[in-house]
Amino acid sequence: MLRFYFASNLQMELCDWLISSVGTFGLVCVCLYGEAAERILSLALAMKDSNPKCHRRRPRDCNDIPELCPSDVYTVYPRYSTGFDVYCEMKIDGGHWTVFQRRENGAVDFFRGWDDYKHGFGDIEHEFWLGNKQMHSLTAQGRYEMRIDLSDFDGNHAFAKYKDFKIGDASSKFKLTATGYNGTAGNSLAHHNSNAFSTKDMDNDNSKSNCATFYTGAWWFNSCTTSDLNGVYFNKTPDQNHDGVYWRTWKGNNYSLKHSLMMMRRIN
Repeated sequence: MLRFYFASNLQMELCDWLISSVGTFGLVCVCLYGEAAERILSLALAMKDSNPKCHRRRPRDCNDIPELCPSDVYTVYPRYSTGFDVYCEMKIDGGHWTVFQRRENGAVDFFRGWDDYKHGFGDIEHEFWLGNKQMHSLTAQGRYEMRIDLSDFDGNHAFAKYKDFKIGDASSKFKLTATGYNGTAGNSLAHHNSNAFSTKDMDNDNSKSNCATFYTGAWWFNSCTTSDLNGVYFNKTPDQNHDGVYWRTWKGNNYSLKHSLMMMRRIN
């Protein structure tokens, strides 16, 4: 095996890393000096930072991301899909969660129409909705579970976990299946199970009024709601306000939460 030889200790440390990675990345170490060595050093540093072992596959979802890879944005390829980016949460509750919703600071407007919720919007590393179409594509691959993590403005945390989670196709109006609850937040999705998704311009709920408009959100409304994590974000929870980011069985109707994280994971 040939080896890089560099002038500085830092470069020698990189050389050692390259040699240890030959089997993984198929690299060939060669002896270089001066400007040539500096150019190859820059390339090697870029390779090290990009963590190619974690990104080189064609994962179906975050289940297929290697065990020791970090939480990050990855491109996944569900069945019959050309691929799309998701955020993989690799630390919470065993990791390998595909995140499909996050609220954290109100930077993104969630009072949107049907097409936005169908295709997704926001910043995938911060506040976003993955897209109902993508969520269906993922859950159509097999059996999935869901986990929802919630935080209030006093540093308290709770979660809700569902053994069976599925989003129907467009013809079902992206119908929700969420059963088999356990957790600490209470089951505020029980009222919404088996309901179609509704937005301000697509009323699929079971109420005479448009729940999405009335509660300034978008959700699997029934008649109308015991939860809406896509409601208006308030930096300080208001009194007697029913259109915030809320989960009735944990904090009641009038408490708007600081943080929500919704994730799915395939059950092998």
